Amino acid sequence: MNDTQLRVGLVGGGPWARTVHAPGLADHPATKLEAVWTRRPEAAAELADSHGGSAAGTFDELLDAVDAVAFAVPPSVQGEFAERAARAGKHVILEKPLAGDPETADRIAAAVDEAGVASLMMLTMRYTQHTREWLAGIRDAGGWTGGAARWLSGALLGGTYDTAGWRATDGVLVDVGPHVIDLMDAALGPVTGVVSAHRTGDDLWHIVLEHSGGATSTISMSTRVPVQPTAAEFTVYGEHGLRTLARARGAAEAYTALLDDFAALIATGVRDHECNAARGAHLQWILAQCLEAAEAPSAT
Repeated sequence: MNDTQLRVGLVGGGPWARTVHAPGLADHPATKLEAVWTRRPEAAAELADSHGGSAAGTFDELLDAVDAVAFAVPPSVQGEFAERAARAGKHVILEKPLAGDPETADRIAAAVDEAGVASLMMLTMRYTQHTREWLAGIRDAGGWTGGAARWLSGALLGGTYDTAGWRATDGVLVDVGPHVIDLMDAALGPVTGVVSAHRTGDDLWHIVLEHSGGATSTISMSTRVPVQPTAAEFTVYGEHGLRTLARARGAAEAYTALLDDFAALIATGVRDHECNAARGAHLQWILAQCLEAAEAPSAT
């Protein structure tokens, strides 16, 4: 550790906090896992002890001890605490989705902007080199008229995350949807509307999006189909043919790249980033539009 390291507090003690956030923050040269807070003191103590930090007794105690806060909690919990962290002047690493509803997401994004703190969303695929190169090539070429994405897995049929209450309750749209929608939005231009959305009884979603510039995209996703390993693929097509991106494994490497960006934002004072809190608010609006379209009465 040295005096230039960011003191980061971790909120949450679940699987993602234990396997990605805590070791990533402890191992990165620009950060130190200073404190951990969860609503289960014993979980906070165990996680903090494993990575050289200390357990905070309250959220306010954690805020007093750190320069930045990383969240690994359900969206409704993040919505409760992320705005407080930003208004306390703490830089934030935010889970997806940003909150449980667009209004709360907008408040978090506004608090981040008003406080002038750095923020990054945990849209992990966006930080990998192969995704960045794919997007750069697409943007350089231009002329794309459409795209398609699929994300099919059996993650909620058994395994690490099958007992996560919010994932089971909110389903694949809220869990995986931010990743998928974000990539199609980044590739084809900002989503301007949801043309249609359909959800089956076993949580298989089919969505059609419209993008600025006239492109359209289709998305199919579920975490309740017996597909192992996860089948995730993103494609755009247009005057330059077809270009496809496959999901790469390696959350730890993506998190390291996220922390590289996070440290650079703080060191330089730059706050603009494609995956900041404003991005999270934009994605939250799209999720809400998908839900509204799926619940609308059929026109037939």
